Amino acid sequence: MAEVWKPSVTVAAVIERDGAFLLVEEEAHGRIVFNQPAGHWEPGESLVEACAREALEETAHRFRPQELLGIYRWHSSEADVTFLRFAFCGEVTGEEPHRALDREIRRAVWLTPDEIRDLRARHRSPLVLACVEDYLAEKRYPLDLLRHHE
Repeated sequence: MAEVWKPSVTVAAVIERDGAFLLVEEEAHGRIVFNQPAGHWEPGESLVEACAREALEETAHRFRPQELLGIYRWHSSEADVTFLRFAFCGEVTGEEPHRALDREIRRAVWLTPDEIRDLRARHRSPLVLACVEDYLAEKRYPLDLLRHHE
């Protein structure tokens, strides 16, 4: 019997304000890289809840996902893992400036699309720029596309 393939399911928050996007500078695999606030989907959460949680934990910004930006598949040859990313866009509803960020996060930073493109060599994955470009192309899908059944 063939081994069952199980991708790593992640969520990402694509947060834009006044032409700049909120990214995190983080340590991953011994490198300092840039990524959207993102992380793994945990048991008991909806995808939307996971995205809001990850954004808060990594940026200290409360985020309300309002639309699905896209679903992305990427295989990391370095880690030999396939990621299935659900990216959401929405609004920041507040900030907790004294909140400690996740251990691997160096800082949260607002960057313009051109600054993000210029940092391409330091992106955690090609999904970082793909999400920004899709956001700028106004790709959006309603959240009711996602159905959670208990």
